[in-house]
Amino acid sequence: MEIIKKVAYIKGLADGLELDKDSKEGKVIAAMLEALEEMADTISDLCDEVNAISDDLSDVEELVYDDEDYDVDDDGCCCDDDDDCCCCCGDDDEEELEADCPSCGAELTIADEDLDAGYMICPKCGEKLEFDFDEDDEEDEE
Repeated sequence: MEIIKKVAYIKGLADGLELDKDSKEGKVIAAMLEALEEMADTISDLCDEVNAISDDLSDVEELVYDDEDYDVDDDGCCCDDDDDCCCCCGDDDEEELEADCPSCGAELTIADEDLDAGYMICPKCGEKLEFDFDEDDEEDEE
């Protein structure tokens, strides 16, 4: 039974008792019934608002998650072909470092393996490029 109907039922029971509203007990019961009625109205209004918000959220979820152009797979990638990933959504942890070769000026991309090794060979001129990279240094720069 809905709360407003329950309060109305209780109020009807109290009216059937024909309590004297001027007595101490009658005043207490009347005040309690009035408070119950206000609480039931407030709860009913809140339920209506929650249902409206839930409907709005369902609409938003449908727009965000049911878009056919944006299907996310188990890896968190929205691209159809893993080999030609265009969004890098699965590579959030990896950062690519870029530098110029001091010997020939070629643009280099430093891979994680090269960082771990402490050096790399320039693919253009063959120069051995040594570096000491510490993640704490990068955080200090920021």
